[in-house]
Amino acid sequence: MLIYGRHAVHEALATGGVVRLFVARGVRPATLAALEREARAAGVPLELVPRIELDRSLKTTAHQGVAAELVELAYAEPEAPFELAEARGERLLLVALDQLTDPRNYGAIVRSAEALGAHGVVTEARRSPPLSATVAKAAAGAATHLPLVQVPNLPRYLSALKERGVWVFGSAGDGERLAHEIDWDRDVTLVIGAEGRGMRRLVRETCDEVVRVPLRGHIASLNAAAAAAVLLHEIGLGRDGARVPAPPHARP
Repeated sequence: MLIYGRHAVHEALATGGVVRLFVARGVRPATLAALEREARAAGVPLELVPRIELDRSLKTTAHQGVAAELVELAYAEPEAPFELAEARGERLLLVALDQLTDPRNYGAIVRSAEALGAHGVVTEARRSPPLSATVAKAAAGAATHLPLVQVPNLPRYLSALKERGVWVFGSAGDGERLAHEIDWDRDVTLVIGAEGRGMRRLVRETCDEVVRVPLRGHIASLNAAAAAAVLLHEIGLGRDGARVPAPPHARP
């Protein structure tokens, strides 16, 4: 699994998960020296290769003379997010993606989820992007630190979570309540729908509530990755006490 480009490689070296670093012969001495320092700090071997070798391996010339081989991504066991939350002494926070198919959005959501304190990202086996270099590059190293779970049937999985006391909140532009009105100090799964279509009917019906982000501009919606980041930040504020949530309510 290879990623390329100086910014992507720099972030991957900083966050972990890089197995080897490849640098094209002929890069500027200052660039090579900086990459050598980063590789040494990360304990990663650096290999100088002909530029044409990178062109052929990556099938592009837009690699800026640097590529990194990453640890192969793999799905985690379904219990892994619960174990991570317990180890941290935190309320569970999961992100579930309902047939989101863009690997860049998937990777970006993984990155936001890890950075904003989630304990896992869940996808359904059908119509979800595979764990690829595109996902890894967009996740910027976060995919090696956060459990990624895949389930055969998302509505059934969400129902099983509810039986374990986890509250399930969907995200949609026509959600019944604003995100900052919710009491987030509980075990939560946040469901993000597919690009354009949103959540499927059965998934939406499984949610305890559907929330929305208040928008003030002319654009009617955020893309999936942006909405996930905003909502995860809102959940963090609610849990940290920076926001005063509405009183807790009973599940119907």
